[in-house]
Order: sequence, then structure tokens, then C-alpha cells
Amino acid sequence: MPTVVAYHDISKGADHWLSSPRRDAVFAPLGVSNIRTFVDPQDPTRVAVVMDVEDMDRVMAAMDSPEMASAMEHDGVVPESVRILVER
Repeated sequence: MPTVVAYHDISKGADHWLSSPRRDAVFAPLGVSNIRTFVDPQDPTRVAVVMDVEDMDRVMAAMDSPEMASAMEHDGVVPESVRILVER
């Protein structure tokens, strides 16, 4: 099970992003676990998650789903800024 780092910009503030339940709600059914959150102390509009992913293909397919788009919008994620790195 690879560990994945996803980082991106947010538009609604770090407190809103950190407290959102949508991240777990959308990723848990995809087999994603151990999600940890990070905020850039120099620029709190830059954030990241580190997570363990059972099925990377399943997660990547879900990234284009309406449910994921809704969760990202709710959390203030700037979609075009999302970058995903996979442990090798």
C-alpha cells in the first residue's frame, strides 16, 4: 500500500480546510487511510495531505467524479493546483 502526498492551494482558509469532514467522507470509501494534514506556516493557503492508499487507480478515477469535485469545492481546494506524489 503506497503512501501518497497530495498538495494544493486553498481559498477558504486553513481552519476551514482542517476542520472539514468531507476529506474523510470522500476518501474512506476508496480505501484511503491514515490521512494526515499539513499547513505551510509561511503561507497558510498551501496545504498537503499524506495518506495510505489501497488502490491508486481507484483514487485517481475518483478525482474526476462529481462527489470529489463537490468535496473539493466545499473545502476550498483550488483544483488546478493539486499535485500528487506516490511513494516508490
